[in-house]
Amino acid sequence: MNIYLHNTLSGKKEEFKPLKEGHVSMYNCGPTVYNYAHIGNLRSYVFADTLRRTFEYNKYKVNQVVNITDIGHLSSDADDGEDKMTKALKREKKPLTLVAMREVADKYFGKFKKDLKELRIETPEHFPFASEHIKEDIDLVEKLDQGGFTYKTSDGIYFDIKKFADYGKLGNINLSEDEQSRIGLNPEKRNSRDFALWKFSWKFNNELGYDAPFGKGFPGWHIECSAMSVKYLGPEFDIHTGGIDHIPVHHNNEIAQAVSAGYPYAHYWMHNAHLNMATENGSEKMAKSGDNFIALKVLKKKKIDPLALRYVFLGARYSTPLQFSWEALESAHTSLSKLRAKLREFDTNTESLSTNQKAKIKEYKDEFNRLINDDLDTASALALIWELTKNDEIENKEKKKLILKFDKVLGLNLNKKTTIKIPEKVENLLKERNLARENKDFVKSDELRLEIEKLGFKVKDTEEGSVVTPL
Repeated sequence: MNIYLHNTLSGKKEEFKPLKEGHVSMYNCGPTVYNYAHIGNLRSYVFADTLRRTFEYNKYKVNQVVNITDIGHLSSDADDGEDKMTKALKREKKPLTLVAMREVADKYFGKFKKDLKELRIETPEHFPFASEHIKEDIDLVEKLDQGGFTYKTSDGIYFDIKKFADYGKLGNINLSEDEQSRIGLNPEKRNSRDFALWKFSWKFNNELGYDAPFGKGFPGWHIECSAMSVKYLGPEFDIHTGGIDHIPVHHNNEIAQAVSAGYPYAHYWMHNAHLNMATENGSEKMAKSGDNFIALKVLKKKKIDPLALRYVFLGARYSTPLQFSWEALESAHTSLSKLRAKLREFDTNTESLSTNQKAKIKEYKDEFNRLINDDLDTASALALIWELTKNDEIENKEKKKLILKFDKVLGLNLNKKTTIKIPEKVENLLKERNLARENKDFVKSDELRLEIEKLGFKVKDTEEGSVVTPL
């Protein structure tokens, strides 16, 4: 079946056509490793992983890059403020050295990889560190300089967006809004949207930085992504992803510098929406620097399966904003537990399939394929799985086999054997019911069964005794 994806560059849903038959090259903007990733950050990586799994489900071979920014990302995406890694050094009371900076980066990269494992995100083919690609950055800056796209100020080398006619095409950015003033944090800039390709060390700390023909300093955050994506995927590749907050600045800057250097660059640009937090004034996106910072480890402390977060993300299309609440997360945890319990119940059937059952299975397969290939409609795919669990026209064992096949895309580890937490009230009612059955008081036993069901659990009587499972 054909795959259709929403391309931010065209603003339309398009049929995916790879550069190389049966292969997909994909660059996903990775973390700046100066702190833990928060659960809002993690939506980007669940989205990219679901995209990867969808391609693999369709028999594509994927070459995926997730970059690691360990230098050059300032506190403002528009090249203003302090370097985020430098802030981390101060926070953790480490010396302002490149060695210490890498130590901090390695620490939080390790935490990030652990988060990916908890969320069952497949390991990409490449995890390039920005600090290991300084030569590529310098080469690209020099190439742009030779092409006449740059100018020098007292604090760095800048890209002149007036030299790139298509600047702002991604997301249809209205550049006229920026024309009212060139005066801002850096009055030397020709245009407020001109961006740094290289920042000189004196601006931060003369002890930090890398030697370059144009002066000791750091690469700009934007140049790093262009240099690394081209190195690992080539000057032209299939897909570039990231959060919607990257559209106005970071990704438009990437396109401008890459295309100006002669690289066709990415054909499809895809962006996930934010995970928002409720505030007194409405809602706002989650941020590492804000009061709404929640790391994945907090979920584990609350005994919530990290994959419940993945379930929440899959419950909406990646491009739909989500409102975070603990109630929604706990509900997802319960739903995930119930779905896994359903699959454990499906282990009993060994009968052969009838022709009609085979036709029904094909219908479900075709519909699942259609949904995930329609710009990753994971919400409808999840609903389809729940519908399948209730379909009596397909034998239990075959239902389980089919759902586990679908789970290769969803990544929810539905075959995991989990312990269902039974509320104390339900446990007490079960003990009372067992006693009623021993006394052959079946009227009382039935009444207690109904009470247990009202609390969201069902009773199953087996030779080993009565057990309760979620409804």
